[in-house]
Amino acid sequence: LAFSTRAIIKHPLRPIIVPTNPITSFFKHSLFRNPSSITHTSPLVPNRTYATNTTGQFKTYKPRTPGLRWLRRPINDHLWKGKPVRKLTLPKRSSGGRNHHGRITVRHRGGGHKRRIRIIDFNRWESGAHEVLRIEYDPNRSAHLALLRHKESNNLSYILAPFGLREGHVVHSFRSQQTLEREGEDPSITKLAALERGNCLPLRMIPQGTTIHCISLRPDGPGILCRSAGTSAQIIHTGSKGYSQVRLNSGEVRLIHVDCCATIGTVSNPDHQHRMLGKAGRSRWLGIRPTVRGVAMNSVDHPHGGGRGKSKGNRHPVSPWGVLAKGGKTRKKSNPWVVKPRKRR
Repeated sequence: LAFSTRAIIKHPLRPIIVPTNPITSFFKHSLFRNPSSITHTSPLVPNRTYATNTTGQFKTYKPRTPGLRWLRRPINDHLWKGKPVRKLTLPKRSSGGRNHHGRITVRHRGGGHKRRIRIIDFNRWESGAHEVLRIEYDPNRSAHLALLRHKESNNLSYILAPFGLREGHVVHSFRSQQTLEREGEDPSITKLAALERGNCLPLRMIPQGTTIHCISLRPDGPGILCRSAGTSAQIIHTGSKGYSQVRLNSGEVRLIHVDCCATIGTVSNPDHQHRMLGKAGRSRWLGIRPTVRGVAMNSVDHPHGGGRGKSKGNRHPVSPWGVLAKGGKTRKKSNPWVVKPRKRR
C-alpha cells in the first residue's frame, strides 16, 4: 500500500495518509549525503539504553518489561568493559551444592552463568610501586578488582580495589619490609605515602583510627578479614610489639598481631547491598535456586509443615533438621582473640 498510486478520498473523520517509500526516505538521510559524519553514535543505530535516572547513586530503568520495573543498579561507569587477563583466571567448576556422593549438602544452589575465577593477590609480597591499569568487575564476589602492573618487573596482578581507586593511580606494598629491624624505620616508607588508599603495610606502621581492609590473621598469611563490598575495620590501639586492637564492621573488637598486614581504605562498591535484582531470573543467573517456606511443605518434609492453613504449630523457627534458626546458640566455646563480642539478637 505504500507504493500505491490510488487517489486518496478525503473524509472529515479520517486523517489523510500520504504514502511514502521507506527505502527512498532511508537513503535520503543526512548521513548518506555526508558520509564523513558517520560515527559510532549514529542515530541509525537503535539506542538500547533504557535508563531513565542516573543522577543519583543508582541507575533505574523505564518499565518496558516487568523485570525492569524494580531493577536498580549502582552506577559503576568506571569499570572495564572488556574481558579479564586470561592468564590470571581459572575455570570454575560448579558443584550445584552436592558432595562427592551426589547428595545435596548446601541447598538453593545450582545453575548460573559460566564464570572464571580471578586469581587475586591477597599476600602482596612483591614490594615496590604498582600502577593501576583498570578497575574490573568480578562475578565471583561483591567487590571490584584492580589490575596492577609492577613498574620494574611489569608483572600483572589483581587486588581488591579500595573505594576511590582509579586508573592511573600508584599503590605500594611494604609487606616485605617487616623483616627489617623493629627499632628503625625503612627510609623508603614515608607517612604520607604509606597512608594512601591501596597501600599494604604491617599494622605496627599504621596509626590509630585508620580505616583498613583485607586484614591477615597471621604474619605470613593472606588477607582474610573485611573483603566484602563496602566493608572496613578501624584500628583502635596499636604498637611496635604485641597485638593490635581492631574494631570490625560488626562492632567486634579483635586482637591481631602487629606483624599482620592490611590494606588502607574501604573496599569498593559500597552500594552493593542496596541494589535490587528486579526479577527472579536474575537470581538464577547468579546461581541461586528458589527457596520454599517450611509452612508450605508437608509434615514429613519440614517441622513447620502440615496442618490446616498457615501454621507451624506454635514452634520456634527451626531448620528442616530441627535446629533453631533464629537466636539459637551455635558457638561451642568463646574465641580468645575477641576482646569485645559483637551485639547479638
